[in-house]
Amino acid sequence: MAVRKSEAEWKGSLREGGGQVKLGSGAFEGKYSFASRFEEAGGTNPEELIAAAHAGCFSMALSAGLTRAGHPPTRVHTTAAVHLEKVGEAFEITRIDLECEAEVAGIDEDGFHAQAMAAKENCPVSKALRSVEITLHAKLV
Repeated sequence: MAVRKSEAEWKGSLREGGGQVKLGSGAFEGKYSFASRFEEAGGTNPEELIAAAHAGCFSMALSAGLTRAGHPPTRVHTTAAVHLEKVGEAFEITRIDLECEAEVAGIDEDGFHAQAMAAKENCPVSKALRSVEITLHAKLV
């Protein structure tokens, strides 16, 4: 199977330093800093990248499940919100909230929600992040 790689380099101290992340495919390269991670400064951060990976993985898994069930979706749009909080003396990712809207013909609410829950439980990124609470709000439009 596939092996995917990305890289990061950090220069300097935690608060005054800065870094660069780069996807192995070359599709994205961006700067990150203490301020972009723990405050609201420009640049990316690891949690934002995890959110993008989780949203993408969940959307694909839901599309696959719906298609297998005979209801290929027209569109699946997912937003993932990764919560980074101070717990004791350290920071932790405490929760990930998935918000999904999907356009799917010929499926009822119960069938759609069953597929969405299966995607949440079984997409590879969800599996990798099982130590974190993952919530899901899925809406059929």
